Amino acid sequence: MQTIKGPGIFLAQFLGDQPPFNSLESICRWAKELGFKGVQIPTWATDYFDLQKAAESKTYADEIKGLINEIGLEITELSTHLQGQLVAVHPAYDEQFDGFAPAQYHNNPKARTEWAVQQLKYAAKASANLGLTAHATFSGALLWQTVYPWPQRPQGLVDTGFTELAKRWRPILDTFDEQGVDVCYEIHPGEDLHDGVSYERFLEKVDNHPRACLLYDPSHFVLQCLDYLAYIDHYHERIKAFHVKDAEFNPTGKQGVYGGYTGWVERAGRFRSLGDGQVDFKAIFSKLTAYDFKGWAVMEWECALKHPEDGAREGAVFINDNIIRVTEKTFDDFAGGDADEASNRRLLGLE
Repeated sequence: MQTIKGPGIFLAQFLGDQPPFNSLESICRWAKELGFKGVQIPTWATDYFDLQKAAESKTYADEIKGLINEIGLEITELSTHLQGQLVAVHPAYDEQFDGFAPAQYHNNPKARTEWAVQQLKYAAKASANLGLTAHATFSGALLWQTVYPWPQRPQGLVDTGFTELAKRWRPILDTFDEQGVDVCYEIHPGEDLHDGVSYERFLEKVDNHPRACLLYDPSHFVLQCLDYLAYIDHYHERIKAFHVKDAEFNPTGKQGVYGGYTGWVERAGRFRSLGDGQVDFKAIFSKLTAYDFKGWAVMEWECALKHPEDGAREGAVFINDNIIRVTEKTFDDFAGGDADEASNRRLLGLE
């Protein structure tokens, strides 16, 4: 076993136009002051990080890494959540998702998808140039509008959807494989990969590709009433990234999982700052440690109530307190005796 690395922080929700959130250097210094040890970098924020340049220029990648290391931090992963979403978009969502891409690709789904695929391929090379081994993203979705089976799904629709999703992702996965980097899909409502069963459908379609891995975020499982601890038992070998995010689900006589189109504050299921929700993080950190998870514990702040800066300050402490420094000895070593094959056989009455 090894000690989980952290605390890290996903910078996406903290970017802004006012100091210290308006440049990569200043936001990293802010994170360091709070006690974070790593940063997950969103790659769509080009004022902070140039993804294509990091892919094509090892010098630029080294400069970014050097800047962050000099501050006293490490890069945990790069993130292409927005670009990954655009690898597969059902036409019903075209207008809503256009905002995830540069303006020149709006109202042109084919060009937008080509841009997104290229972005992922840049991310593979950029990650390698930065010395990273895992990458955080979304799968996109062709089938999400059919998640509830009414109207009845035509026979074969789901299989066709996952076949197409795999077709789009296979060359991306191969590119990541060439660079020695795992693609970590955040299993998330709104994505075709939103639970264990849907992930397994995809995995089968990509022939159990070794780079088709997972970003574990228990908050999304609380809101689906899914057993987030058993999930680790099922998929620990594929979990290569970890978002530490809290959530709560409090159904009433008026609403449940679907939320009745209410806003986040009024929903039965909502995300919370770390320690304010229902996720059993002590059990999660114990399981991941026992399964020898080698990645980072990265805080993703999303809360409808608490100020983000308070969430970040408390989150660094929360993660640090939950990380288990692994033992290098067995607690009952003091009572043990010398052992060898001959004595073991004598103890068993074999000699």
